[in-house]
Amino acid sequence: MSETPELLDKLLRIPAPSGYETPAASLWREQASFASISTDGIGSSIARLGEASPLLAVIGHIDEIGLVVRHIDEKGFLWFAPIGGWDPQILVGQRVEVLGRDGPVLGVVGRKPLHLLDAEARKKVVELKALHIDIGAADRDEAAGLVRVGDAAVIASEPLRLAGGRTISRSMDNRLGAYVALEALRRCHERSSLSASFAAIAAVQEEIGLYGARTSSFATEPDLAIVVDVTHATDAPSIEEKELGTHNLGSGPVIFRGATLSPKVFELLVETAEEAGIEHTVGATGNSTGTDADAVQFARSGIPTSLVAIPLRYMHSPVEMADLADVEATVELIAAFAARLDGDLDLSR
Repeated sequence: MSETPELLDKLLRIPAPSGYETPAASLWREQASFASISTDGIGSSIARLGEASPLLAVIGHIDEIGLVVRHIDEKGFLWFAPIGGWDPQILVGQRVEVLGRDGPVLGVVGRKPLHLLDAEARKKVVELKALHIDIGAADRDEAAGLVRVGDAAVIASEPLRLAGGRTISRSMDNRLGAYVALEALRRCHERSSLSASFAAIAAVQEEIGLYGARTSSFATEPDLAIVVDVTHATDAPSIEEKELGTHNLGSGPVIFRGATLSPKVFELLVETAEEAGIEHTVGATGNSTGTDADAVQFARSGIPTSLVAIPLRYMHSPVEMADLADVEATVELIAAFAARLDGDLDLSR
């Protein structure tokens, strides 16, 4: 792909950590106006086409990791807790955007300077509790006029295109999945290719417990589901292929199989990819997947679920890197899969 799709670019730029997804969810629903729109009680968005059986749900979580202000001290510094999983080393020296009541408040993540650390402290990895956010305020009163306890923050990192069709940004995990779900739905709509039904879901609160996938899949009652997320690209230094398989940037979507995933949905996905000439790799999981698929498969009386993932470098960082060709291939795979579904589908195990 020569350019980042406009919707994906907009989604990547919107700060929306777990529990604070409304801005990104509102854009997603606005762009899904060609479909029937609904929400669940905690903010997951559902865009549906069709009423025929079977109903396919394609789920990508729209939240990202972030920070939340927990205390404002007398000097105006903000102390925070993580939203989702962070490597504290990544946060040191980062510019951040605090989502204040009256708009974004810019700041930086600070720590005690290296020059002032003793020899033993220099050997230790930094802990989150040793980090603070400095918004430039002179004291607590000035800071409290801009920021409240409970305000969220994200790293200030806009999308940038690199060589070879690759893009870096925060929030690739998992605006990519939310984008793929909606764009695949849009293509089925434009091509009038559905004989079954298709619900695209932008789930919330994945990074803190897979919560939106639970509620939205319960509400939607799909006959089968595909979760679209990211997975670790294995062509970066120090990544062990013997542990993860071979899933390079540019090698297309990763179609997972494993103990908790539907074998029949897996086979249909692989067959679809092969018939459509979509390059892909196969991944395997022995236990849980660590994605929304773990929650979806247990909704109601059980939903046959598969996992399709986009290779990603530097996960949970401000420079998550994806190949846009992989994103496009994943959209086409999901759209082609949805188009082949009909009422004779048997997913029994």
